Amino acid sequence: MKIHYSLDDFNATNPVVTIGTFDGLHKGHQSVIEELKQLASEINGETVIFTFYPHPRVVTSPNEKSLRLLTTKEEKIKLFEKFGVDHLIIYPFNKEFAELSYTDFVKDILVNKIGTRCLVVGYDHRFGKNREGGYEYLQACAEKNNFTVKKTDALSVEAEKVSSTKIRAALQSGDIKKANQYLGYEFTLHGTVVKGMQLGRKLGFPTANIEASDKYKIIPGYGVYAVLVEIEDKQYKGMLNIGTRPTFNNNADNRSIEVNIFDFSGDMYGNDITLIFINKIREEQKFSGVDALVEQLKTDKQIALQLLTDY
Repeated sequence: MKIHYSLDDFNATNPVVTIGTFDGLHKGHQSVIEELKQLASEINGETVIFTFYPHPRVVTSPNEKSLRLLTTKEEKIKLFEKFGVDHLIIYPFNKEFAELSYTDFVKDILVNKIGTRCLVVGYDHRFGKNREGGYEYLQACAEKNNFTVKKTDALSVEAEKVSSTKIRAALQSGDIKKANQYLGYEFTLHGTVVKGMQLGRKLGFPTANIEASDKYKIIPGYGVYAVLVEIEDKQYKGMLNIGTRPTFNNNADNRSIEVNIFDFSGDMYGNDITLIFINKIREEQKFSGVDALVEQLKTDKQIALQLLTDY
């Protein structure tokens, strides 16, 4: 896969293109990519993904604090490569680009710079200043500029349309199983190990405290989870707590991400770490004391091992 951060020297044979932010690269996005690949094979062409960085809302709503993304730029690059895309264009999204009309986008970028032969859009595709570019408008542009346009249908899982919004809602409620089902792969969180309060070590369950690598990355809801942990190309099993340490801490705003890694010992401070979420074990809760907490942690570990049996 070729990655392009500029269109100055872009070159592709019979480009079959799709456009979007592709947050999560979920099953719906994957079906669009499969359509892209099929159409490209029919005209001896190459598949092209046109996406943006940073996320448009970072530019259009800079004071907004609620933006949460399923995938970082680095995660999306790996997924696009995994799904067999030929060209990935990561176009700089700035205020000037945000003001670009759909007509100018089609003419200047899709036609003149990319040379689009076929454009594939999702069922709810809107683009351009004030989201003026819909499917019907796009068809008219395509006829004038000698390319074709294909609209894909929404993908449903168990009679429910798959969307990034629904996956974010599932993660925020702790429904990892549903989120993973819609994503088509296990949700991951990348971060760095930072120094914590070291309470777990005193309880016999030492934990690594994690700081997410991207401030916009969504964090699953409070609770205890069964996870896989990747450190320096090695994978371990573990259990993770997201919450406020209610047994020791009354400050509701002090959220922590702590993972107890099974069969691992060593100093990890400063190391990069990847958490792969498999399933939720239970809600976070406050215990009467240390002994009750330790007993629950023993139970949690057994449940985690059962949930991770196939991994």
